[in-house]
Order: sequence, then structure tokens, then C-alpha cells
Amino acid sequence: MKNTQPNQPLRVAVIGGGVAGSTIALRLATAGVETFLLEQNASLINSPPMCHLHAGGNLYREIPLEDCKTLLRQCIDIARLYPDSIDVRPTVITVPKRDRGNASDLLPRLAALTAHYAELVAQDSRNAVLGAPEHYYRLYNHDDLARLAEQTPPATAEDAHVTDDWLTAFVHVVDWGKLQMPVVAVQEYGWNIFRLAASAELQLAKLPNAHVWTNTKVHGLQMQHNADGTPAGWTIDYQTAEQDSAQLTVDFIVNACGFRTGMLDDMAGIHAKRMVEFKASYISHWQPHMALPEIIFHGERGTPQGMAQFTPYTHGYVQLHGMTPNITLFENGLTHSTADSAQPPVAAEHVRYIEQGWDKAVLQTRTESAIAYVSEFIPKFAHAEPVDNALYGAQQVPSDDISQRVADCQIFADKRYAIAENIKANSALDVADLIVEALIAQDLLDPQYRAHPQWQRLNAQAVEARAIELAKQRHYPVDMAKVNHALVLPE
Repeated sequence: MKNTQPNQPLRVAVIGGGVAGSTIALRLATAGVETFLLEQNASLINSPPMCHLHAGGNLYREIPLEDCKTLLRQCIDIARLYPDSIDVRPTVITVPKRDRGNASDLLPRLAALTAHYAELVAQDSRNAVLGAPEHYYRLYNHDDLARLAEQTPPATAEDAHVTDDWLTAFVHVVDWGKLQMPVVAVQEYGWNIFRLAASAELQLAKLPNAHVWTNTKVHGLQMQHNADGTPAGWTIDYQTAEQDSAQLTVDFIVNACGFRTGMLDDMAGIHAKRMVEFKASYISHWQPHMALPEIIFHGERGTPQGMAQFTPYTHGYVQLHGMTPNITLFENGLTHSTADSAQPPVAAEHVRYIEQGWDKAVLQTRTESAIAYVSEFIPKFAHAEPVDNALYGAQQVPSDDISQRVADCQIFADKRYAIAENIKANSALDVADLIVEALIAQDLLDPQYRAHPQWQRLNAQAVEARAIELAKQRHYPVDMAKVNHALVLPE
């Protein structure tokens, strides 16, 4: 099944400019593919909410160890691709005394992940993006925390040089008497959506065969065939702010539409089962005058004691998750595809939030609920002030298991069509690799492009400057786009 125009470069349309679509487009364009990235928003990588690299999946107690290993390896790959999007600081994993789980249950997994990380670093020293394997995690018991409580916490991230420094700040604000021991500090770094969007945009701008079309909406697909009836590619009907109607002809389509994936599948005549869940995280401002790590308080998802997540940014801004029905989760927020459509029916109010912005009263109420929820464990956080915006969006899950955290893509070789089914953003490069493999298998791409290229490091100041512009355009505090503690890649 060769390219119908052998003297012309392969043409691929990637529809959807989220993390998956942008990464796939970057991977293909670097391999010499004439790549068209179509995104209906004004800029790339807008949602769903993200803040965390998931380097080992320690936020998710219920997922299998092999999935945790996959998340660890994927995060290393994505950090090497987008290093300027990473904030280096540990995540503190805690289990409240009220929780039915046991803090020690995490320990076998952490030991196995440390061994796996060591294997990855042994394979390639450049994989040591999370630091030395022996420092991947550290345990703190009651006596350790009491010792740190006698020390002065670091005022800024630049003053935090070792894990103890971050835990000194933790112990000064958290009511750790409510927590089981041990507390775990693990090198699951922060992931900044604004600097990620800026990194993807600037990387793609350097590639002459990467065509990024924002403010572009697809409204029709027609499969093209060769004389013998085999598929030859697709014609895409689309519109832009300047054009009511236009067409693009390509050899292959990648559907990377996120929660709207099913809509494009319906246009292509493909039915894939999936779920979509609308979720949000909230922004507050609080000045503890110390450099805090990310903090997780484990809990049972969907109950009034669901997991709480506290993610600090620069200058006192904090992103909050509470996996409860009145904070991050929504009534009717989880929907399923139907027999008639691959697109789960997202509630109209949730689509309105995504496309037009939040109902201010709902936003205020949920942000206040998030602040109150976290302040159970961080008492002084009760004085935090809500910020008039949230990070929100809908997440697709290509199964009937909402706890699933690892997925990649579906390839329909007979239709020259692929669906990016990534649940967590860190799987984006895996998805891109699978699509490269599919193109090679169809003799559309030379096998030499199977190996990853050497990604060129961007100018960190340029990434931050563009990220600040994006934060302004999206009406978020610009401090949320700034570097907290930069990642230095190993040589």
C-alpha cells in the first residue's frame, strides 16, 4: 500500500492540537512528513487540566505495577522532549489516618519503580532526568518530620537544594498529625501546561514541513480510493476564521481530538467505544513565604474523602484538585459512547464551560470548596483567596474502566486512519511512535525514521516569554507560566 504519489512527500493531517496532536505532528514533521496540524482553538494545548508528570503513577494506588512502570518510562521520554515545561520539585505522597488504605502499601511499588528507573538509566544515561535512581524516593517517619520542624524552610525554590529542604516547608504548613507514617517524597515533577504549549509551538515553528493551522474547524471527511479500490487518502473539509469552506487532501489522518475524538470518528465512519469525563482544577492565591512541594492526600475517588492535590506555582498561586463530587468531579460528568455514535454526549453546560467560560457563581463555590477541603490538612490555607478562573476540560478514556491510566492508539490501516487514545498526556510520544510504525508498515514512510531524532533544545527564556503570553491570552495569572525550578538535562 504505497504512497499514491511516490515522488511527493507523505502528507498527514493531525486533527487536534492538544498534547497528543502537537507531539505527533512534531514527531512526523521531524521524520520529513508534510504534516498539517489542525486545531480549532487559537493556540495549541489548552486542556484538560494538568500539573503533574506522573513519573511512576504514585497518585493512583489502584493501577497495576506494569502501568506504573510504563508511566515512568513515558514521563522520562516526554521530559527529554519538552524539558522547559518541567518544574523540578518532589511530590509528597501522604495517606490520611481516616483513609482505609495503608501508607506502607506503597512501599513495594516504590522499590520496584526505583529498580526500573535504574534499568532505564543503565540503558541510556540521558534517561536520568529525575535525578539519581537511588534518590527516586525517600521515606519520612514521625521522628524525621519532628527533626525537620526545627529547621528553617527554604524561602524560594532556588533555596531548596535537597529533598529535606522541601519536606521542611511541608512540615511547617501541614497538620501531619492527621497522616499515617511514613510520608513519601518521590521525584514526580511538576508539568506546566503553558510552557508545554509554548515548547510545542516553538518546536513546530522551526520545521518547514510542519503546517500549524489554528482557529480551524473540520466539518467533513471523504475517503479517496485508488483505481483498484484500495484507500488512497482523505479529503478534509474545513473552515477557518478567514475561509468559510476549504479542502485539504492527505494520505493519512490522525484523530487527536481529545474529548471530541468521537465526532471525527463518526465523520470517518468508524465506531470506537470510549468514555469522556469532564473535570476541573481550581486556582487560589496564598503566600506561605516558603517553597512548597506538590502534596497529595490520598483518598477514595468519588467519595467525600477523595484524593486532594495541592500544586504550587510561583508567587503564591496554587492549583487544587479534590476528587470529590463537589470539587473536581461533576454530576453527569462521565458519559459513554452509544450504539449510534462514537462520541459520548458531553453535557451542554460542560461544553459551554470549555468553549465560553465558567459560570462565575459555580466557579466561586467550587474553588471555595477546594480551599476548604485542602485546609483540613493545611490549616492556614483556609485564608487562601479564590482566583477568577479554573483549569478544566474533558478527558477521554478508551474503555469502560475509569481507573485506566495507560493507553496509546488505534490504527485502522485499511482506512489510513489512526486514533490517539492517550489518557495521560505523558503517553503522547508513545502514540506518535506507534503511528510512525504504522506508516512504515504501510510503506508510506522509510524505516530509518523509526528511531527518535535528537530533539533540539529551545531557548528557555523564549519558552517562558511565550508561555506568559499564552497565560495572558487565556486569562490566567502570568505567574503560573513562570519557571519554578528548571530541569537540567543530563548529558
